Amino acid sequence: MTVEHEGLTVDWFGLASVRIESADGTVVFFDPGRYGLLDDYEGSDADLVCVSHTHHYDPDAIERISTDETTVVVHEAVHHSETDRDVTQVRDLPGEVHRVDDETDTVAAGVILRTLPAYNRPDGPHVDDSGEPYHPEGRGCGFLLNVDGVEVCWPGDTDVLDGHAELDVSLFLPPIGGTFTMDRHEAAELVGDLEPDLVVPVHYDTFEEIEADAGAFADDVERRGVSVTLEDP
Repeated sequence: MTVEHEGLTVDWFGLASVRIESADGTVVFFDPGRYGLLDDYEGSDADLVCVSHTHHYDPDAIERISTDETTVVVHEAVHHSETDRDVTQVRDLPGEVHRVDDETDTVAAGVILRTLPAYNRPDGPHVDDSGEPYHPEGRGCGFLLNVDGVEVCWPGDTDVLDGHAELDVSLFLPPIGGTFTMDRHEAAELVGDLEPDLVVPVHYDTFEEIEADAGAFADDVERRGVSVTLEDP
């Protein structure tokens, strides 16, 4: 199922992998790949690829969807040495590669792009058995894009953070799986503050640790007067 919103088409492939295409044909991917999510994807059509952090860095998938004209935006902390997977170095990716931090404001592939902090708070619930955040501050980012005049927020693998509620968002793509990110309850409360035009939840049900009741999330969001669409990747 493809979601339509204000001239954009949205496809969620599972985990954090999202494809957005505007009416003028601009194609944006967020964190494409991992776990074979794009193994069956046909076509090298990405104009812009956004990579948030090392966990979701999948150069094979990036190469599959990219051309020499693709712009790849990668958080500065993403590095092949930070994973036990055998991956291509960022500098060897196809297309034009740009490094960003979590306070970048730029234009990439004709798309207005702003990065957002994305992390788990040390005093929050999304920490490992030793008490360390799964996603420490400064190791990744979220993205706020203006795609053909539509404000799209893909916050990344993150807790709900100060400043999220003040964003101007039309299409909101929050993670709801919990464990490594905000859960469905936290995400629904944030939706109530943001009041976007449409919510499409992501980052849930791809594996056991992020199983979530998406139907309950949708009910919660709709009770807050906000439209929500559930995709089946």
